[in-house]
Amino acid sequence: MTRTIMLQGTGSDVGKTVLVAGLCRLARLKGLTVRPFKPQNMSNNAAVTEDGGEIGRAQWLQALASGIAPSVHMNPVLLKPQSETGSQVVVQGKVVGQAAGRDYQRLKPRLMASVLESFEAVRAGADLVIVEGAGSAAEINLRAGDIANMGFATRADVPVVLVGDIDRGGVIASLVGTHAILPPEDRAMVRGYLINKFRGDQTLFADGLSAIEHHTGWPCFGIVPWLKAAGRLPAEDSVALERLTRQGRGALKIAVPVLSRIANFDDLDPLAAEPQVELCYIPAGERLPADAALVILPGSKSTIADLEDLRAQGWDRDLALHVRRGGRIIGICGGYQMLGRTIADPLGLEGAPREVNGLSLLDVHTEMAPEKTLRNSRAYSPHYHTALEGYEIHLGRTEGPDCSRPALTIEDRADGACSADGRVIGTYLHGLFANDGYRAALLASFGVAVSSQSYRTQVEQALDEVARELEAKLDPRWLEDLFG
Repeated sequence: MTRTIMLQGTGSDVGKTVLVAGLCRLARLKGLTVRPFKPQNMSNNAAVTEDGGEIGRAQWLQALASGIAPSVHMNPVLLKPQSETGSQVVVQGKVVGQAAGRDYQRLKPRLMASVLESFEAVRAGADLVIVEGAGSAAEINLRAGDIANMGFATRADVPVVLVGDIDRGGVIASLVGTHAILPPEDRAMVRGYLINKFRGDQTLFADGLSAIEHHTGWPCFGIVPWLKAAGRLPAEDSVALERLTRQGRGALKIAVPVLSRIANFDDLDPLAAEPQVELCYIPAGERLPADAALVILPGSKSTIADLEDLRAQGWDRDLALHVRRGGRIIGICGGYQMLGRTIADPLGLEGAPREVNGLSLLDVHTEMAPEKTLRNSRAYSPHYHTALEGYEIHLGRTEGPDCSRPALTIEDRADGACSADGRVIGTYLHGLFANDGYRAALLASFGVAVSSQSYRTQVEQALDEVARELEAKLDPRWLEDLFG
């Protein structure tokens, strides 16, 4: 019989994703067939599965940790925020529509059947399934129809371990408070808890553990220290961007304007891992640095809205000046669309039907179309004479004179565009910089050498390190029960 466990948090960003990935890798190292599962995810960082669907990048990472190919069933419901109040709804890899927050609450009960169907598909043939919750286990205002946390756990009869983040403070209150407000049937699902992101002397928290046990009766299954290796893993969502203002102090400065609806920003992680690169995420209200040699416009879930936001920040003027100074720009997906002369949305896929002017740094025009491109792709860079792999996930078609100088060829078709002077490049292919050959050639064009280790090897080693740290710090009896 397949064993199951679900990690739920006392809040968002408590480290559930990394803990699930680490436990998946540890189970794999012990010879188990393990699979990750997240009933509902909210993120604009998406991955393309081999069967042509999309899931959260976090589940892609957890599948990598498990040594298996990602499947749409590992994340059956994906919400991709398009505005402050509404999201695109993806079910079992396919877009089914859009919903505002209140509308989605009414939709959730109808999605439980798909969630349970996917859970059975993931569980079939596995020794262990490790489930990740979303947000807080104690969102009792959203409990009716819940599919992400206790609603799923009770329906699927999956035991729960709570995760509390001690680094943000208030971990005792968050755990005791969760116990206090959970209804009895939900509280009965909880087997114990983990303390995550601990820094310093753990013996100083002994009284804290006693207080939690006194008020809840729950056992502690371990105190997980601040995992340095987690910093080498792709971040799940834009919550992490609040802490990523600047990375490294290398010879090459690369600036990335943080768009309001930024998507798939883990494209940039391989550059951040390079010792000679200073990767600067520029938040709203700050100018693009004048000494950046390269600016990267990342993907966006709502290209036109983010283009308007970019202009509101004055970044359009910064980019024009950057090019006049001889700087270079790479636009990826939505960032590529912004670089063109116009973006048309005749069907109102991103809001009201309209056409807007782009940045006019590439002589191309984009028209949004309802058919969504979702595929993993092999490509070739004619500029750097190197093969690479990546994925496409976008709405829209882009055409124009600069497309006669494609950034890439993907299988038998041209992709992207380059300006006549070669300083501005746009492409629809995500994952460019994870290709060691492409990244090396790009950085060499700025006179910078790359590290000797491949990016994928760094991620694999980081997963191994997280797994070993968890094995050392978690209760061995709990791990023995979990792994069998």
